[in-house]
Amino acid sequence: MDKCSFCGRTKKDVKLLIGGISGHICDICIEQAHSILLEDGRNRKSFTLNESKILKPIEIKEFLDKYIIGQDEAKKTLAVAVYNHYKRLSQVDVGDDVEIEKSNILLVGETGTGKTLLARTIARLLQVPFAIVDATVLTEAGYVGEDVESLLTRLLQAADYDLAAAEKGIVFIDEIDKIARKGDNPSITRDVSGEGVQQGLLKLLEGSVVNVPPQGGRKHPEQKMIPVDTKNILFIAGGAFEGINKRIAQRLNTKVVGYGASKDAEQIDKENFLQYISPMDLRSFGLIPEIIGRMPVVTHLNPLDRTTLRNILTEPKNAIIKQYIKLFKMDDINLGFADDVLEYIVDKAIEFKLGARGLRSICETIMRDVMFDNPSKKEKDIIITLEFAKTKIEKSEMKHLKIA
Repeated sequence: MDKCSFCGRTKKDVKLLIGGISGHICDICIEQAHSILLEDGRNRKSFTLNESKILKPIEIKEFLDKYIIGQDEAKKTLAVAVYNHYKRLSQVDVGDDVEIEKSNILLVGETGTGKTLLARTIARLLQVPFAIVDATVLTEAGYVGEDVESLLTRLLQAADYDLAAAEKGIVFIDEIDKIARKGDNPSITRDVSGEGVQQGLLKLLEGSVVNVPPQGGRKHPEQKMIPVDTKNILFIAGGAFEGINKRIAQRLNTKVVGYGASKDAEQIDKENFLQYISPMDLRSFGLIPEIIGRMPVVTHLNPLDRTTLRNILTEPKNAIIKQYIKLFKMDDINLGFADDVLEYIVDKAIEFKLGARGLRSICETIMRDVMFDNPSKKEKDIIITLEFAKTKIEKSEMKHLKIA
């Protein structure tokens, strides 16, 4: 008797039984298979490039403005780079031998100024796979740690292992300054996490076919590799480059010769030396010339001033204060902050010199006991006062964070 090869139902138990070369399938199993395919399709990310939906640079920047305060130069640079990346992917060969090449980007800015936040925010917007990776875990091939190819493993995972989509993706390499060469003199021992890693990154940045372990980790001969062409992958790197200000200042001061030169020196903004950064400074910091040459677009993020820090607290869509208000709202508690409390939080963030991350740390210190106690109380309205905030900070270990 004919029966379904999947569920075993006989012909009399189903409405339809379709026969094949060596088996049968019933209408019930067909419907179940169809629903599985639909669900799988919904769970998979779609990376089909629709040229009509590609946002212009101004539109990309407007999206970033909703989540990030200030940093207009960095936003413009990122918006143009992403837009040009889309145009490169959609270019059609018209026989004029003009091939648009990619321009990898290097973002330089102090800690807490928004480098990683820029990357995470723009990732929400993109129609191509986007991966954020950390350079601090990378080591030279053959040593404990991750090989540089693991950057592409993250991209493959973001693309659901769709190789064609991954080869058109964007990779943000965070903390790239941590792989800088530690000294000018080559050592007799190998610099396994510095210059060696930079050398390994060269082939990825330039564009070549790289064998990538599909699950990451260490490579071994028996492992099956996935060949990934990095020619159309856009790389954006970010780093704090702690101490590079002194190198920039030293370079600018060497040009102060004579009365005219001293007048030019007076026009230098000594509060923001990063705006004068050049490839020469990056090289003296410890990046090798080949890496610098493969990241032709260098832009900086400005230090956060008082006004910017105050706006970060309340203005963006995911502002810190808005997050606390939402958390308490979930317990049917109305939370409010006095204006002088917000000013106090900004004062402390400037004092501790931790950038925007300092705002979160200070808020957590102030709010910890409130978040612990109030969900169990019947109180439905809470106002955080300046006296309360000062008491919490003074009792905490944060008062010892002041940086000279």
